[in-house]
Amino acid sequence: MMSATNMRLVGTPPDPHVQHRMERLRELGIREEPDPQFDAVARRLAEAAGAPYAMVNIISGQRQYFTGLYTRAESQTSAAMEAAQTAVSPGREMPKDHGFCPHVVARRLPLVLGDVCSYPRFTSNPVVDQIGIRSYMGAPLIDHTGLALGTVCTVAPETQSWGRPELETIKSFAAEVMELMHGRERP
Repeated sequence: MMSATNMRLVGTPPDPHVQHRMERLRELGIREEPDPQFDAVARRLAEAAGAPYAMVNIISGQRQYFTGLYTRAESQTSAAMEAAQTAVSPGREMPKDHGFCPHVVARRLPLVLGDVCSYPRFTSNPVVDQIGIRSYMGAPLIDHTGLALGTVCTVAPETQSWGRPELETIKSFAAEVMELMHGRERP
């Protein structure tokens, strides 16, 4: 039988760089607050991926914060929003052990899951049942210091047939976000 500690390690990778990441984000002026510039990037990513949600995500010790967030519901009319009230939508923050971005940060590589239920290690992730996420695509935000600062990602409640072109797209959005972050660095 697996202990709760072992289960956590399987579910969420260890994060030995959290302190350095938080210091570097402070140096860049990136805070755990909504950022209109990153919201705009998230909107363009969602449109490019054909997905209802996209995020620019920074990861601290205990949580993930979507400093850039786009949800299709935000752009719908009030009548359409009322009809969608029963669906759960991601908010600006999420526990660190929810979702797939901590895996991207730990691996420092993009992750494309066209059907998360095809991957046993991810089927028990809370976002699968609580939010209804069925597909994920994310890329790490790698700083010129070598630290993975977070991710840029998109998710959808239905399976996707994302492939090489979409992988290249998400990587280009990650590069764009890093340019924006580095542009904020104080000399």
